Amino acid sequence: MNKKAKTLLHCCCAPCASYVLECLIPQNDVTLFFYNPNIEPRSEYYKRRDELPTLLKKASLTTKVKLLGCEYDNAVFRNMALSLCEEPEGGVRCRVCLELRLAETARQAVAGEYNSFATTLTVSPHKDALLINEIGYRLAKKHGIKYQYSDFKKCNGYNRSVELSKEYGLYRQSYCGCAVSMPEI
Repeated sequence: MNKKAKTLLHCCCAPCASYVLECLIPQNDVTLFFYNPNIEPRSEYYKRRDELPTLLKKASLTTKVKLLGCEYDNAVFRNMALSLCEEPEGGVRCRVCLELRLAETARQAVAGEYNSFATTLTVSPHKDALLINEIGYRLAKKHGIKYQYSDFKKCNGYNRSVELSKEYGLYRQSYCGCAVSMPEI
């Protein structure tokens, strides 16, 4: 009997997690990890975090998924990104943000004695899966844990996440999270 890998899945939001859970659950014992200090304002952070239990309640999952989250601490992102405000979307600021979130995921995975870590970030058509995977592999090597390669947008993953979000009535945000990516109202 094959034992499932114990995987810590960095989760940016419930809509992205909806499809990724479908993919990972057959081979993994998944814990969702919500660590996104880039999200502003505070109310948006909690809105996204608090949507995850809704997903877990409404989704037809074949196994129980645990949820691990952190309290809001935007200062860690702000301090890191302060000098990068003029960077274009997808530039150095975004790379540093990805690094921040995946590094904490790797640390938590090691501390929690997980077999591997992964991220939902590659389901987005706005994110560079090659870059995300490069960061993930480097951090895995540094922390002595396995990183699960992904490009969840392939095979219609993003569209499936939109479909599942509608089916479950999930809140879908209109921006990545940081103040720089926030649409002007």
